[in-house]
Amino acid sequence: MFTYLRQLWHSEELRKRILTTVGLLLVFRVVAHIAVPGSDPFALSSFLESRSGGGVIGVFAALTGGAIDNFSVVMLGLSPYINASIIVQLSTVIFPQLEAISKEGAQGQQQLNRYTRYLTVPLAFIQSYGFLVLLGRGGVQIVDLTFPAVLYPMLYVTAGSLFLMWLGELVTEKGIGNGISLIIFIGIVSGMPTTISSMFLAGQGKQAAFFLFSIVSLAMLVAIVLFTDAHRVIPLTYANQGAGRGVQGNIPIRLNQAGMIPIIFAISLITLPAIIAQFLSTAKRPILQEVAAFINVHINPSNPTIAYIILYFLLVIGFTYFYVSVTFKPEEVAENIQKRGGFVPGVRPGKQTAELLARVSNRMNLWGGIFLGIVAIVPLIFTKYSTLASQDLLISGSGMIIVVGVVMELIRQINAQLLAHDYEKLV
Repeated sequence: MFTYLRQLWHSEELRKRILTTVGLLLVFRVVAHIAVPGSDPFALSSFLESRSGGGVIGVFAALTGGAIDNFSVVMLGLSPYINASIIVQLSTVIFPQLEAISKEGAQGQQQLNRYTRYLTVPLAFIQSYGFLVLLGRGGVQIVDLTFPAVLYPMLYVTAGSLFLMWLGELVTEKGIGNGISLIIFIGIVSGMPTTISSMFLAGQGKQAAFFLFSIVSLAMLVAIVLFTDAHRVIPLTYANQGAGRGVQGNIPIRLNQAGMIPIIFAISLITLPAIIAQFLSTAKRPILQEVAAFINVHINPSNPTIAYIILYFLLVIGFTYFYVSVTFKPEEVAENIQKRGGFVPGVRPGKQTAELLARVSNRMNLWGGIFLGIVAIVPLIFTKYSTLASQDLLISGSGMIIVVGVVMELIRQINAQLLAHDYEKLV
């Protein structure tokens, strides 16, 4: 381990990227403790004492590392950016113009990223108002929600969300790893020490819940690591220009091609009905109140029902298929293989190769999506049917798979940088 760390430190480029990443993530943690200007400190103190760990607020608090507890300017986290990404990627399937842009390679991806940033601005502004009102529904008015006074905290929260988006892209460009994923990772991990300390300071019931869930977490962790590394190899043969056998190669198709993205998308979408229900509950029309009551009973994150668990499970599978369909193009892969003089043994180049890749990818997506869904809902089932005080669980299944995915991807990128550094010494 010390040899590995010494190699990291001796690589100047990698050392600079790691230190840059750590510095930018520290900036995120500092900003997460900056309260919205103009907020009432007494009302904020009352809110912190009355807020429960579950529900919609709890989900966002877990992903933002306590930014909601501090009533921080980054309390929205990356939720507007994630929602904008979902909308833009869905639009590439619906609108031919955007689909054509997505096929233009790196330049097209940059254009879509630009559209995502533009869309994040109005989404963050709208969500900031909804979130401020949602927090005010708890009976504690932290900021003035009357117009035009509410515009000031809305602007602060919107600017905080955009700053977090810029910080994530800066980490991706100047640091190591995916900045957006790392910010979500830090938000999840930063809440663990507080949870552990509260469990050990609490009664025997919560301590028993902690030890029981630690065993379940360890088993899930091992399964997730094995699942993340699992892949199927498609053998390739490249025609040799001279005499002799062709050059052998392969295409590895991972079981978890989408990574932790389906979990993040599903969390953002599954919490939306509960947020809408908060507004509909005070509507004057009886039918809207009935809709709000139905959502609060059947699709409530603070009290997951069988319907909520099934919906969450299906969303994870659906987003797995959707994300892979956007990122993995069997036709383009088959065309590139054919252009390089390669073929899958026993399969014709071109259309038949594309069909083979699509068939294998769909099967991998099915089992990969099912596993992702199981990992996501196991803690919910554990919370629902456990007789222990399990509301303060250390980390959820969705949080765990995000953490494992981010760490393993980070290790892969660091190893790739180390390999490049070793090649440079040989040149």
